[in-house]
Amino acid sequence: MSNKNILGLDLGTNSIGWAVVKCIDNEDTERKLIGLVDAGSRIIPMDAAMQSDFAKGNTVSQTKERTQYRSVRRIRERHLLRRERLHRVLSLMGMLPRHYAQALTRYGKFKDDVECRLPWAEGSEGMPVFIFQQSYDEMLQIFWQEHPELMAKGMKVPYDWTLYYLRHKALHQAISGEELSWILLNFNQKRGYYQARGEEDDVDTSKEEKYYALKVVDVVNSGDKRGKDTWYNVFLENGLVYRRSAKEKPDWVGKVKDFIVTTQLNEDGTPKRGKDGEVKRSISMPKEENWGLLKIKTEDDIRSSGQSVGEYIFGALLRNPKQKIKGQLVRTIERTFYKEELRGILEKQREYIPQLRDAALYEACINELYPQNDAYRQSIASKGFTYLLLDNIIFYQRPLKSKKSMIDECPYEYHECLDVNGEKMKKYVKCIAKSHPLYQEFRLWQFVSNLRIYQCSIDDEDVTSQFLPDEESRACLFDWLNDRDSIKEEILLTKYFGLKKPKGKNVVLPYRWNYVRDKSYPCNETRGKILERLSKNGVDTSFLDVENKNEKNVEEGLWHILYSVNDPEQLRRALRTFAQKCVAKRCILNQSANDEAMPDGDAAWINAFVDAMVKFPPFENDYGAYSAKAVKKLLSLMRMGHHWRADDIDEKTRSRIQKLIDGEFDESIRERVREKAISLDRLEKFRGLPLWLACYVVYNRHSEASDLSRWQTPDDIDAYLKSFKQHSLRNPVVEQVVTETLRTVRDIWRKYGSIDEIHVELGRELKAPADQRAQMTERALQGENTNLRIKALLTEFLNPELGIENVRPFSPSQQELLRIYEDTALNSVSEPDDYVTEIITKFADAKKRPTFSEVKRYALWLEQHYVSPYTGETIPLARLFTTDYEIEHVIPQSRYFDDSLSNKVICEAEVNKLKGNALGFEFIKQHHGEKVILNGGRVVTILETDSYSDLVNNVYGKSNRAKMRKLFLEDIPAEFIERQMNDSRYICKMVTSLLSHIVREEEEEEAKSKHIVVCTGAVTDRLKRDWGVNDVWNRIILPRFERMNKITNTQKFTTISTSGHLIPAMPLELQRGFSKKRIDHRHHAMDAIVIACATRDHVNLLSNEAALPKNQANRYQLSRKLRRYEDVLVCREGRSRKISVAKEFLLPWPTFTTDVEHALRQILVSFKQYLRVITKATNHTLRIVNGKKISVPQTLGDSWAIRKSMHKETVFGEINLRRTKTFGLKQALQLPRRIVNRDLRGKIMQLLELKYTEKQIKAYFSENAEAWSDVNLKQIEMYYFTKETSDRFFATRKSIDTSFNRKAINEKVADTAIQKIMLRHLEQYADDATLAFSPDGIDQMNSNILALNDGKYHQPIYKVRVYEKAEKFAVGQKGSKSRKFVEAAKGTNLFFAIYEQTAVDPATGLSVKKRSYRTIPLNEAILKMKQGVPLDSKASFILSPGDLVYVPTKEERRTGQMESPIDNERVYKMVSSGKGQVDFVPYSAASVIFSVSKENSSHYSGIQNEFGVGSPKSKNERALTGEMIKEVCLPIKVDRLGHLIEK
Repeated sequence: MSNKNILGLDLGTNSIGWAVVKCIDNEDTERKLIGLVDAGSRIIPMDAAMQSDFAKGNTVSQTKERTQYRSVRRIRERHLLRRERLHRVLSLMGMLPRHYAQALTRYGKFKDDVECRLPWAEGSEGMPVFIFQQSYDEMLQIFWQEHPELMAKGMKVPYDWTLYYLRHKALHQAISGEELSWILLNFNQKRGYYQARGEEDDVDTSKEEKYYALKVVDVVNSGDKRGKDTWYNVFLENGLVYRRSAKEKPDWVGKVKDFIVTTQLNEDGTPKRGKDGEVKRSISMPKEENWGLLKIKTEDDIRSSGQSVGEYIFGALLRNPKQKIKGQLVRTIERTFYKEELRGILEKQREYIPQLRDAALYEACINELYPQNDAYRQSIASKGFTYLLLDNIIFYQRPLKSKKSMIDECPYEYHECLDVNGEKMKKYVKCIAKSHPLYQEFRLWQFVSNLRIYQCSIDDEDVTSQFLPDEESRACLFDWLNDRDSIKEEILLTKYFGLKKPKGKNVVLPYRWNYVRDKSYPCNETRGKILERLSKNGVDTSFLDVENKNEKNVEEGLWHILYSVNDPEQLRRALRTFAQKCVAKRCILNQSANDEAMPDGDAAWINAFVDAMVKFPPFENDYGAYSAKAVKKLLSLMRMGHHWRADDIDEKTRSRIQKLIDGEFDESIRERVREKAISLDRLEKFRGLPLWLACYVVYNRHSEASDLSRWQTPDDIDAYLKSFKQHSLRNPVVEQVVTETLRTVRDIWRKYGSIDEIHVELGRELKAPADQRAQMTERALQGENTNLRIKALLTEFLNPELGIENVRPFSPSQQELLRIYEDTALNSVSEPDDYVTEIITKFADAKKRPTFSEVKRYALWLEQHYVSPYTGETIPLARLFTTDYEIEHVIPQSRYFDDSLSNKVICEAEVNKLKGNALGFEFIKQHHGEKVILNGGRVVTILETDSYSDLVNNVYGKSNRAKMRKLFLEDIPAEFIERQMNDSRYICKMVTSLLSHIVREEEEEEAKSKHIVVCTGAVTDRLKRDWGVNDVWNRIILPRFERMNKITNTQKFTTISTSGHLIPAMPLELQRGFSKKRIDHRHHAMDAIVIACATRDHVNLLSNEAALPKNQANRYQLSRKLRRYEDVLVCREGRSRKISVAKEFLLPWPTFTTDVEHALRQILVSFKQYLRVITKATNHTLRIVNGKKISVPQTLGDSWAIRKSMHKETVFGEINLRRTKTFGLKQALQLPRRIVNRDLRGKIMQLLELKYTEKQIKAYFSENAEAWSDVNLKQIEMYYFTKETSDRFFATRKSIDTSFNRKAINEKVADTAIQKIMLRHLEQYADDATLAFSPDGIDQMNSNILALNDGKYHQPIYKVRVYEKAEKFAVGQKGSKSRKFVEAAKGTNLFFAIYEQTAVDPATGLSVKKRSYRTIPLNEAILKMKQGVPLDSKASFILSPGDLVYVPTKEERRTGQMESPIDNERVYKMVSSGKGQVDFVPYSAASVIFSVSKENSSHYSGIQNEFGVGSPKSKNERALTGEMIKEVCLPIKVDRLGHLIEK
């Protein structure tokens, strides 16, 4: 006899429930559970959006937004690196202006606090001076020639436009070296868009979209309305008409507008035409996502102009100087345009600038850039400055970093090598790409080998042998599928097997395959897509036909090019070389000796091939489970028919096979392998093997058993976690749960000693892949809506006028009864009869009546086809909830545990008793035609088999085939049970495999240990119900609902159960999204306790393993052992007999229920915290040491990795606003220039020049009081600047939109000139910002900008600087970063400091402790962490989100001593903080049970939230007992298991 520990684990997406149960194992008797040791809940905080995304199957990384921002920062960093390299070269060449060169360090960086602009130097009076004034004047002359009237009116030509003039000039004439430097730095900043292969938008061949700039001819009111707007027809210059809705008629006539014209296309590419013969087109205005079309249009415009980008921009500005460059002329175009322009500039200026021709200077420049890299310097020594500046610096594009380290390793193949210490080690080979032709063949052989064909019938007969009688037939099927990228059931059955689909609507083929119907399965996707593209472009594909071993490399060679080359130009070159080699090998055309035109034919084929394949979409970077080497070995045993060759089997495998055939002993061949291959007695039989058997033959094991180690101590888990490769699971949510589970199990192991058995249940969402999670979420939502509707209907049925008996709205059994009732109705299509109409119209309140549309929507839930499936009799709604009708399990639970709706129907109670343990069809065959007397004397007849078949087919044949199949069963198929038993999902396998390391015995050879028991939700739900755990949970959470009754002054949150107990309840209107179980974190521990107590016998019985034919004898014994049986007297056919009926499952031990409740009340929930704000990063470089390449850590400097978002992305600049305030004369005399009144200012300055004192000035104004009657010397209005005060204002640029009303313009727009223009424009629209600043209104403002600005020229306005008063911090301390300000990001208040000082109470004279508070900003916390000093040495303690605090009682506060053990009800979790405020929630609360809007709170005494009473917040500063938590709380610490470790 020995005591053992059983660990139960309940794993969810953000939670770990655990429980340890003690048991006694006796060799002679069965295992006996003796008690609960401990239990707990570990929570991994995850925001609601992240959980929702995971549940919905969204595969977007939770760090996507952060990664995007990081990418933007890296782009800028790389631009700065290129700029530094350019600075170093230009400095050596002596081409930088003096002021600019002096601002740079030796390595091309700007000096601290200096960052000047190249064309602007500081003048003698401190004002900036434009150093290229001569070129600017030249440009002005051109503008005077083109626009003399505008220039005469004072039009200002921006100095920055000089750059485009210089780019235009540099292509034809000489410019200075300094001007060329300006051009080079500009190209470095804006160098165009590099479009890698595969980044092109998917081409939709059904339509053609083009971007047009068209003049508007006319705008006509169509007379149609769209709400308050009117539809207008906009007639365009090309004859098209665009419809637009607007409040007022757009003022577009004569203006050029941008449009997207979409033309519908036929399959052959010609435009589609309507019945009237007109081309089908639609017109829309451009949106942000149409940037690609604008890019194409701009590129076409530049090409057609015959100009470079710079010339094109300068020409456009010259034609229309009222436009903006950014976003109007050129937004995003290919890098090629910029590159060619700069190449032309450099080649032309090489004639005029001697430095560009100086070989010695060029050598000095490459020595400056590459002092250590001799080989590279020699390789570029003869290329010259054009190459250096163009390709090596400005347009340099580094190759993408290899992601090979992220590829999984093959479980079989490895190389032996030496590690850094010279010891032998195994280096496993990387897995093969899924797009590789070998993998495609490997996957297709699995599909073909596993394919089965069934004839659709009640039993679905396997008729595969009729379609695929031998191996050769499967090999021929493989050949047919090998040229396709995918296959569906209907295509296979009709096009390959030649079956004809029956005629008629919704008619299906009488055959099916063993895969999922209506799902497309991959074949050889790589070959299929290549063939499809080549064939579509008319290219001969015979070179891909594999006839011998040498030609097989052709397809792999083409795949390798398409897979590995990303640059479009490099791809074109590689494809041409590949095609030329194919032609050289004569793999392409069937040549004739007399065909003289063959060389031309070869050239044409090569061109056609390259053109067809150059835009082939890149393959996805997905990888298989094995390496290419392993796949080759396995394929040699999986091929069959004419594809199998003995020569393909490698020598080592052939040797193993021969030993298996001869029975020769070899210790490397396990006995299990010999057992599996016992029927393979000659080499020819080793073909067409299933994958698992091929693995055993070649590698002696299956891949899942690759690592069968056993962890001896908890330290082994630490070692595994240390070596665990981050992101190896490809899903951060799952990875987080797996690693935290191992840490929790490690701590349990250390605390309670050895773990002998582990029972685990994984949340369904964890096990399911993304698409299934999305389906589960959708089904859950539908189910929730159905439940709410059913509860509402049951509530309505309480109306006595309806005549529906025995209704209990909150009865789960009645809710389920109605769901099954509706499930049958979903298949009915008839209109409701008079009986239904009569019941509906009995609703007294018309507003509460279900409308006929609702009735139809739920498929006529009261329709007369609600029939009993066994008698065909209608089930009247009025009697549905009485004892006359019962829920009946089609497959009885005594034979097979299936509690799903697809296994339930409603039938007469007497028929249900007669059916007993029989299956549906089995019952019909035994009792067809029998008369059954119902309660009340009515007689019904059991249906005949034909009638039964017709009824089931008609009702369930189309919509619920799963239920139909069960109703036709005469026996329970083994596949039902095996499917339920085998959970092969990757995450489940991984978790059970890892946990097996803890409990595996030495002789075990399976990946999953025999001491791992996997439970399902259905098992634990049933046991919780039978063991009374649900009642325990009701008692645990009841106080929260009673409190809701109290604070809302209602009784809506509790109800009386059928057993007379007070239980939690929720008002119907609040039940959406509510789950009684999930409002408290302790439910994870509750589930874990049940899981730990669920023995393998429980799982076998409830998961139906015992229902297998071979286990039928044991099923009754298991049931007798685990469940309570009750003797019941049954009368049948006039005879009475006593039978034993199985009831609830027996309790694990007598005091189980009490122990569970006590344990749950004692649990302190543990929360994982994310306070790792910064980490010390160590960069590694590869160095060759003693002839070996090793990774060497960087030792110079500190490299910190910030783990949190420090600030929001919007960058602000601090502004100095000029405002007015009244001062006395004394202050006014100190700064007389700031006096607002111009006359007063002038007079006072005049008097000061005459040396008047303050007294004399007062006397002057007193003597001349009549002339200065409006002046009060005590209140002189003066200007002041906000930087002189403690107030700080920050501005950022914002696009003009309809939010700019008069108040916003006055209070937020920083520039007064722009403010004046916007206000005047707003006045013209009667202060209606929705019209004034709509897109049309903004265009109108810019067209009238001269009039709005008092006749003065102003650039078009699209963005304005808006300011706000706020607390922001600088991005950095050096350079421009010190002038850029940001605000803290949401959720970055991680540290709330509480200070405690002792002071004397003046009222009592006693010493008291007073507290003060401060939220420590994240940037300050990071600085302290870098320095390695405490965050705040003066703070008594610091709280962070997830920390637990204890609120002491009055007595504890008086004595200064906490009672032990502490009262868990007084423990709270810190949630958030800010500006001296900190919020808490009760430690166990997972979510609020009540939260309504302010409008709806009137129904609940003004209460909006369970914890934030009178507030919409779900948290509060106060405890439920009224104390202000921050004023009295004491911090407590718990470990990962929830045990108190510090008070």
